[in-house]
Amino acid sequence: MIGTRESVSGAHFAFTDRWGGVSAAPYEQLNLGGAVGDDPDSVRANRGLAAASLGLDAGRVVWMNQVHGADAAVVEEPWGERPVPEVDALVTVRRGLALAVLTADCVPVLLADPAAGVVAAAHAGRPGLVAGVVAAAVRAMTELGARPDRITARTGPAVCGRCYEVPAGMRDEVTAAEPAAYAETSWGTPAVDVTAGVHAQLDRLGVRDRALSGVCTRESDDHFSYRRDRVTGRLAGYVWLD
Repeated sequence: MIGTRESVSGAHFAFTDRWGGVSAAPYEQLNLGGAVGDDPDSVRANRGLAAASLGLDAGRVVWMNQVHGADAAVVEEPWGERPVPEVDALVTVRRGLALAVLTADCVPVLLADPAAGVVAAAHAGRPGLVAGVVAAAVRAMTELGARPDRITARTGPAVCGRCYEVPAGMRDEVTAAEPAAYAETSWGTPAVDVTAGVHAQLDRLGVRDRALSGVCTRESDDHFSYRRDRVTGRLAGYVWLD
């Protein structure tokens, strides 16, 4: 259920795998995405199970309507009856309020500055990497008192550069914006390494405490992968402060 979990100075980072939930095929088991065709009751149950396994109240987990952009929203409480905004990064200074990001090949980016009491979650796919969602998340954090040199960054399971095949022209477009994303598949065709691009951008922003997952979602049967399966569930990354 919870593939990895780490705590650093009162900040908590967690990434799920696909097991331990109630969804039926092709979403089995722990699908946490509400817009992929799964039964809404199953998704709700899965979100409750995942939150409980982390010691969180599911009602205090904030989700976003991800659109592959670079907008960030500062949140102070769950959305409740309000519309969930179309953003790809969330930031909060509310302790105990967990921020969540959904992925199934894109890079989930979790950020925390425990000294400032600021955390962020960002969704960095290929378009978001180019658009600047990583910088937007860090900028929103610094506006709330965070410092890049104090930020801890963790990125979760995502499709690796050896598996993310793209047309040569698309690779050119991406690497024009972020050279570190240049990659080649294991079978010798053009590819993009979004995780490498995310970490290069974090490094230029001054974020030094970084770690990445060694899991490629396309290669791992324990994780959802859109590129592998097309119709599938979504993983989640969570970040929060005590």
